[in-house]
Amino acid sequence: MADNTQLPNGFTGFAFRKPAGGTSAADAIREREAQRAAHAGQPAPAQTPRRGGVNGFLTEREAASDAANEVRGAFQYNRDHEEAAAYSADGETSEGRVEFDPEKLATIPEKDRRWAWLEIDLNAIRHNASAVKKMIGSGRHMMAVVKADAYGHGAVRVAKTALNSGADYLGVATVDEGIKLREGLVNAPILMLAEPPASAIPLLLAYKIMPAVYSSEFAIKYAEAADSMGLRAPYHLAINTGMNRIGVRWDEVVNFMHQIGFHRALELEGVFTHFATADCPETLDFHIQAKRYIEAVEGLRAAGINPGIVHCANSAAAIRYPDVRFDMVRLGIGLYGYQPCPETTPLIELRPAMSVHARITDTRLVPMSEGVSYGLNYRSPGSVKICTVPVGYGDGLRRGLSSRTDFLVDGVRCRQVGNICMDQCMFEVDLRSYARRRRVDPQVGDEVLIVGQQGDAMVTIEEMCETLGTIPHELCIGFAQRMPRYYV
Repeated sequence: MADNTQLPNGFTGFAFRKPAGGTSAADAIREREAQRAAHAGQPAPAQTPRRGGVNGFLTEREAASDAANEVRGAFQYNRDHEEAAAYSADGETSEGRVEFDPEKLATIPEKDRRWAWLEIDLNAIRHNASAVKKMIGSGRHMMAVVKADAYGHGAVRVAKTALNSGADYLGVATVDEGIKLREGLVNAPILMLAEPPASAIPLLLAYKIMPAVYSSEFAIKYAEAADSMGLRAPYHLAINTGMNRIGVRWDEVVNFMHQIGFHRALELEGVFTHFATADCPETLDFHIQAKRYIEAVEGLRAAGINPGIVHCANSAAAIRYPDVRFDMVRLGIGLYGYQPCPETTPLIELRPAMSVHARITDTRLVPMSEGVSYGLNYRSPGSVKICTVPVGYGDGLRRGLSSRTDFLVDGVRCRQVGNICMDQCMFEVDLRSYARRRRVDPQVGDEVLIVGQQGDAMVTIEEMCETLGTIPHELCIGFAQRMPRYYV
């Protein structure tokens, strides 16, 4: 076999040798037996020198245990060698070197590279889309908002699932989000819910992404570019009714349309606004915005301008206020199974689609009063096992949740303890027995549920939001930063 020290993807050959200080299982047993024989007959329990030990000696029981560990270590070494060889270029070594095959290495699942992953229940996505579609009626369009990678759930898979469950429009926030959908073979209409830089216009036209429009400069450049290629320039007009984020002021909409409406390439496909308080208990500001939006649409019609698809209802408004459903509703957080506000809970059943999973990487019995994690803010009360999982604030498990959330182990809630680290965190398992509580004794490799449901026990995103004073949107997106997704 040729000595290919530089593989195409950057892998290199490595010298293959045993770890320094290694010994065979047979040598370990013979050495322990000789040490026990040499020290036989001493009045104290037979001891053998400890190689590099702190105290200098081992008891006979410890020596026997060490010998057994040597055997297990040698076996593990050989087994790991065999497993690693399975991923080499041809399963064997040549000239003292091993070459790994990138294609074989790529077959190792992501959740076996690090014991932390997300599961996305596509049946929950189907349920939520179908439930809202049934609520609004078959005569209206429904937009599935899949911006921010579908709130961390995976834009392409969620988009296809939603389109098969009643949605017929898709909403994104950026040009690249729209391109990702097109490259994923999604052919539904895509609306970018903002106005991009003019330099992105060729991408809009090439990938058939409709922009929001609210500046005359962008509108004319968009139209000119489309016209020069013999294309149409479809768009939705964004109207500012009080949120004051983007859009043409509701009382200037007709004048704006007169400024741009002359261009033959421009094609008004729809008009929309966004509510600032549809999810708030107080309704005055919501009704003010709704009134302004209706006035703007009526003004367009009175001026002889067809507004196209009229839409303004986000998840909260679509569920709470039937009068503002108009031609289309935009389903965002509700699509992923979270109630947009407490007022919607009795009106519709939604099912969370995301669960967060991990496996235990370490367990230890921490003596009473010893601390755990940075700052040692948590002190062991004794009779507890501290378990580590490879999930931290780098994975979206916010540091503000430290010692303020629970994990699930075999259906039992266990308190997370100590400061959450960037890549890991710990939780406490009470080893004491109680008459009314089932005891668990988790081991390395056991699965832990950080968000989700096991039997009757559950830990929810909403609980975490209440603790942190935030919204599900933020936490869902955070959890998808680094952990791989699996669809179930």
